[in-house]
Amino acid sequence: MDIEKKELIQEAVKRLKGYQRREYIAQISLDYFHGNSRKTEREMGWGRACIQKGLREKATGIRCIDNYRASGRKRTEDKLPTLSEDIRLLADRQTQADPSMKSGSLTYTRITAKAMREALIKEKGYSEEVLPCEVTLGNILNRLGYNLKRVLKAKPTKKTKEVDEIFENVWKENEASDESPKSLRISIDAKAKLNIGDFSRGGKSRDKEAKKAEDHDMNPDAKLVPYGILNILTGLLTFFWEFT
Repeated sequence: MDIEKKELIQEAVKRLKGYQRREYIAQISLDYFHGNSRKTEREMGWGRACIQKGLREKATGIRCIDNYRASGRKRTEDKLPTLSEDIRLLADRQTQADPSMKSGSLTYTRITAKAMREALIKEKGYSEEVLPCEVTLGNILNRLGYNLKRVLKAKPTKKTKEVDEIFENVWKENEASDESPKSLRISIDAKAKLNIGDFSRGGKSRDKEAKKAEDHDMNPDAKLVPYGILNILTGLLTFFWEFT
């Protein structure tokens, strides 16, 4: 077989998969190598087992069913059937910890792979040799849904009994102030202080060369404190600032 034809056949094989690939390989073996799997392997570089399987399928007309899902390494959860459930029990206990601090070693701690591994050994009786490494445990935690999530500010603050009365009184005073020609209601607000200096703050500049700045905003030249005054009735907003 010349080199050009060989390269053409190799390219065609790369585009095929499963049964179609084996069928094509078997036909090439029959056409050019008299159905000799060893010679076909030596000349074309294909696996002998694949060639023989294709030749048997072609001779018998029986197609082998490919089970690709069963190939490769098994996941740790499949090798240790109880591992997933034990991890859930420990993790859920952590997320619903009781105030008595007697729920286990993960109570009131972050669910890290290291902490989970130690808890599995201490509380569930796993040995060091049986458990996977911390990286693998971290992947298992992610697959089970215990991945990193941003903490949400969702807890309501405690409400005192007098809150409703206080706000009702404030609204009454506001209404009385708005109706009085001798009264002017304004709202004053001070914003966060801003350090003044040669700092980057993640800024960008369209120049040929990037500008250089301090990597930390420590020891500023000054601090700017912005204030805002809002006239409630007219909506007029005035800004001013103070340097300290």
